[in-house]
Amino acid sequence: MKGFFSIVTGALLAALAGCASVPDTIIQHPSSTSPQPPAAAAPANGAIFQTASYRPMFEDRRARLVGDVITIAINERTSAAKSADDTASKTGSTSFAAPTLFGIPATTTAKASISTTTSNKFEDKGSISSSNSFNGTITVTVAQVLSNGNLVVSGEKQIAFDKGVEYVRFSGVVNPDTVGSGNIVSSTQVADARFEYRTNSRIDKAEVMSQLTRFFLSVLPM
Repeated sequence: MKGFFSIVTGALLAALAGCASVPDTIIQHPSSTSPQPPAAAAPANGAIFQTASYRPMFEDRRARLVGDVITIAINERTSAAKSADDTASKTGSTSFAAPTLFGIPATTTAKASISTTTSNKFEDKGSISSSNSFNGTITVTVAQVLSNGNLVVSGEKQIAFDKGVEYVRFSGVVNPDTVGSGNIVSSTQVADARFEYRTNSRIDKAEVMSQLTRFFLSVLPM
């Protein structure tokens, strides 16, 4: 009995460890990227204008470099429906009347007539529908600048509650022309978008003991 108790306890503890692990992800890029270190400044040559330190006075502050941040406004809604209806029917009938035999009246031979009727009907109906909605915001960082100027972005947000952590992750390719004021872009304008909402949960020790108690009360005779 002691060995059985150890096995059950070990199984519950293994489940506890599994629930506390970080959930898998479909995001293929790192959740955060640091900006590239600045290039070494060229030695001063006495001129007022220095290319290494030049910054336009009216430069657009939109994200365009590795490490810049962009806020993704997630507003996704998908809906799909499919229905099918098949119907098939078949009806048949057969009738055979006995002829007059050896002068026997037809009213007598009619009792030997045979009549059959068959009917077969098949009907199949099916309907499938799904609807999903995902709304929220997440701030991501530019992980890579492609040769055409598009920005590969990726980010993660973690929200810890009493018994678990919620993970909101996002990655995709952003066209800089779609980035609006405040470096905000809608998720519907992001190519190769991958976003997910996952959570893990932890079981308290008191809950584990409560489950053990319920288990043994269910199997032990009272």
